[in-house]
Amino acid sequence: MVKIQPFEVEQWMDRYELTPGVINIAETCAASLSIDDLVGMSVNQNEPGPLILSVKLTYGAIRGSQTLRQKVASLFDRASPVLIPVENVIITQGAIMANFLLFYTLIGPGDHVICVYPTYQQLYAVPKSLGAEVSLWKLKEEHGYIPDLQDLKRLAKPNTKMIVINNPNNPTGSTIPASVLKELIAFAEPRGIIVFSDEVYSPLYHSLPSDQEAPPSILALGYEKTVATGSMSKAFALAGIRLGWIASRDPSIIEAVSAARDYTTISVSQLDDQVAAYALSEPVLPSLLKRNEGLARTNLALLSAFVERYRSVCSWVKPTAGTTALIQFRKNGVPVDDPEFVVDVLDKTKVLFMPGSACFGLGKDLKGFVRIGYVCHTEVLGNGLHELGRYIEKHLL
Repeated sequence: MVKIQPFEVEQWMDRYELTPGVINIAETCAASLSIDDLVGMSVNQNEPGPLILSVKLTYGAIRGSQTLRQKVASLFDRASPVLIPVENVIITQGAIMANFLLFYTLIGPGDHVICVYPTYQQLYAVPKSLGAEVSLWKLKEEHGYIPDLQDLKRLAKPNTKMIVINNPNNPTGSTIPASVLKELIAFAEPRGIIVFSDEVYSPLYHSLPSDQEAPPSILALGYEKTVATGSMSKAFALAGIRLGWIASRDPSIIEAVSAARDYTTISVSQLDDQVAAYALSEPVLPSLLKRNEGLARTNLALLSAFVERYRSVCSWVKPTAGTTALIQFRKNGVPVDDPEFVVDVLDKTKVLFMPGSACFGLGKDLKGFVRIGYVCHTEVLGNGLHELGRYIEKHLL
């Protein structure tokens, strides 16, 4: 039997997010939308909505509809001189299934995997459970949580098969700039190492410095052994349709993943496929991204003002992208016990966020840190920060 660690962040969310009266600032999706909301965003109000109700509900297109795969392929075309063929895209049940299938297909005993850290636990726990040796490429607060290529070179081994990155990063909200991505490819390509980029928070590059452009997808950098995953959940505010994707420059990777998927979910729901294709369509997508980017900027300003107000007890590296922030809290100059802190805040205020050391740290890493998802509805974030501020004034100052 394969041994795998409990998925801590999902365990914590499952345990606490349905607490009666909860003010949830732990959620990492941009504030969720309804079908009616999506239809209202379309510039073609006379056109039909996303669901074609006359279609028979068979398994549908096994790899995803041609329409949806084409729209997903176009998401990767940013700054890319060579377009991704539609055949190189597979639609999956969320990015979490996409990530699992990639590891299940490509990684096993005798392989070495390097994964950025901190990040979503799945990205290093699953390859380890499959028998691979995993080295953590630690992101440093003093470097703005941007990966250091010198550290990568020290971690690499002759049997390194895959390097895993997460851009934008969860939980820090940092962005790996194009210059670092190019250096990464320059390192991996002559060694034949697969570069896998979890891009589930792309393209929410909403708060980059004025002199920095949004980085391209890893697929835009001219190296065949690159793979990217994404979903409709985070940047596109549609977690409820459970739809994601895998795309690669390497057709052999796509074929191997497709063959493995025959043993799992076979295909995605036709209804989910139709909704995703509608959301990514030209009449809807610009309005959808404008809404989510605007929400992110507005709410990040609120969170930034909060951190500044209570800077004597909390600190951070301000996020530049995505929907999450990593903040450290201290009492009398000492980092709080973050799991106890999270539970106590929830008990006293109904405000929920995630403990860093329990959900994203190994051992004593990330002590005192919490992850806040700030791209919820602005009213929810405002209420949560108000109540958290009252708690701080009573218990930390």
